[in-house]
Amino acid sequence: MCKRLIVVVLVYLCNANFASAQVSQVNTQKFDRKSGVTATYSQSILKITWPAGNNNYGQVDLNMEKGKPLFSRLLMGAAKKAKLISTDLDPAFLLTIGKRDLISQNGWNIFFDKVPQKKYKTYNVELEKSAVAVKTVGSRTVVTISSLKADRFSGNLEITFYNGSPLFNIAAVISTKIDSTAIVYDAGLINRSASWKNISWINTGDSLKTVAAIDSDSSKNIAVKYRTIAAKGKEGVLAIFPAPHQYFYPLDEAFNLKFTWFGSNYRKMTNGYGIGIRQDLEGDRRFVPWFNAPPESKQRLNFFCLLSAENEGAAFTEVKKFTHNDSYVKLPGYKTMSSHFHNEFIMSVVFANKPIPEVPDFVKVFKKTGIDIVHLAEFHYTAHPKGPDETRLKELHALFEQCKRLSDNKLLLLPGEEPNEFFGGHWLALFPKPVYWIMSRKKDVPYTENHPQYGKIYHIGDKDDMLKLLEEEKGLAWTAHARTKGSVNAPDVYKEEAFFKSPHFMGAAWKAMPADLSEPRLGKRVLDLMDDMNNWDLKKTVITEADLFTITPENEMYAHLNVNYLMMDSLPQFNKGWQPVLDVMQKGKFFASTGEVLMPELSINGKRSGETIALDKSGFANVKLKLNWTFPMNFVEIISGDGNKVYREKIDLTKTQAFGAQLLQFKTKLSNRIWARVEAWDIAANGAFSQSFYIEK
Repeated sequence: MCKRLIVVVLVYLCNANFASAQVSQVNTQKFDRKSGVTATYSQSILKITWPAGNNNYGQVDLNMEKGKPLFSRLLMGAAKKAKLISTDLDPAFLLTIGKRDLISQNGWNIFFDKVPQKKYKTYNVELEKSAVAVKTVGSRTVVTISSLKADRFSGNLEITFYNGSPLFNIAAVISTKIDSTAIVYDAGLINRSASWKNISWINTGDSLKTVAAIDSDSSKNIAVKYRTIAAKGKEGVLAIFPAPHQYFYPLDEAFNLKFTWFGSNYRKMTNGYGIGIRQDLEGDRRFVPWFNAPPESKQRLNFFCLLSAENEGAAFTEVKKFTHNDSYVKLPGYKTMSSHFHNEFIMSVVFANKPIPEVPDFVKVFKKTGIDIVHLAEFHYTAHPKGPDETRLKELHALFEQCKRLSDNKLLLLPGEEPNEFFGGHWLALFPKPVYWIMSRKKDVPYTENHPQYGKIYHIGDKDDMLKLLEEEKGLAWTAHARTKGSVNAPDVYKEEAFFKSPHFMGAAWKAMPADLSEPRLGKRVLDLMDDMNNWDLKKTVITEADLFTITPENEMYAHLNVNYLMMDSLPQFNKGWQPVLDVMQKGKFFASTGEVLMPELSINGKRSGETIALDKSGFANVKLKLNWTFPMNFVEIISGDGNKVYREKIDLTKTQAFGAQLLQFKTKLSNRIWARVEAWDIAANGAFSQSFYIEK
């Protein structure tokens, strides 16, 4: 009997040692104990306490014992008075792996891909808990837990805490060696102790909704505003939301595809009741490219968590601050402008004999979002750009009249088109006033003529006619979605053409496309093009574009939007023309932004973007940059070129905290360079970028 008992005890001790050996100690070699954060490890619990702003502290207890929920406790509040928000939570990641087409178009820049129509499969991302490290990165604390695996992907779990905010980020950082891979992911937290009382969200009508958290209820996908879902715990609220722009792969539509979920056994792949974020694998049922996952790239499948010791309304108020309530804030001396909307109001409403609303929904959306100037791209394969002449002129007249009617002192609605004729690829046009032109010119038809109703009209037959029209009417053209979609070879294929070298061909437009979760910035495709055009020694500018079709209040508009902050004191009146808008765009007097990062002041040697700076003998230039931000910043980068190579100087901003403003003044070496520009990016890959500065030769 004694021998038997000894054996049982030994087996128990061996098993206990094996379990605790999963993580015997925490690597804290890179942890700064003077950072304001405490990190202690005892009895398999790693306790992280960080200053969360307003004299409050956040606390997360991580259980490193195998088989136990990772998040043992979440607390929030004043020191020694913290409230228990939630207990016993496990992160859940579902990784869907598909095949990328790298052959038919432009490699990883492809948009015209339909990944869900090819073979794909979804996997649980499994956490092993074999090792853990804590390090300090500026004002952040990063906990890395090894290891993760999902089919061909492997990596680690990273949890990042941000001093000064009740915010933390949970990321599965994984990579694969296999080429031609496209991915999407769903994620969230599973409640193992049934400690949640209620689940809340804000519906598409902008009202707070709350339901009881019933453990037996099957999971539901719901359409929400602000991309956020929250759970009420014992004494507070836990809110979950994604990076506001990075999480949404590019589509032609901004449909709200129910990007959040709650309930039990989500997709029949998670075990337990949870809340989280999700992607619709079929997208908008058009072209659905998902995310790029190149070999060895570290894909960050991540989401943010915010703790609140108050009620659900207070928690959502705090979350909404990160995106200014999904709107673009006003800046003195600037007007916001957004471009490339195929709303097709003229053809789908006006000429469809439908009731014409006094204020259409799309106008309400733009005004609520804080956009001052909207450049449309009507008649996209829906109208008669080549005639018959009278039909074309009638359509243009209706467009001009509706833009005039709907413009006021808060919104300037600009008529525009994506002509896709004459130059090659896809491109947009904008004139400073209504211009009547037809995209065809038959033999013996004059270039211009006087119409009894519409006045001067133009017949355009080729690229020379088109350039002449732009010159005569002081219009602008630029490449739409350069190097992808219908412009897969543009502007490269016509960079030596006279029309492209003309100052009336402005440059190109930027959109966060393609999507790659390993990149710390968005839209690298067109940022690289900016550098190329600068090294071609051409003074070109790049505006942002949305390239969307349907605009409704129910849509997830903000995730797919971006703006240009134009250096303008006042909004032009439609009746008087909008030449100042084109002047600012052409001269580079603006910066582009996703909305969370702003550049209200930027100068190099006292000059603004679009201007030419002089260097002294040292070759150094003085940069003055004022930044405003919501999410903590990541970095600022000065990009420059010599006509051949591109140079990058990164300024680390990881010491910044959420909701800040800072005036940065520093010197940068620009000798033997011919141009320079500035980018700024935050922790969620939100950002802003300037137009180019030119350097005296």
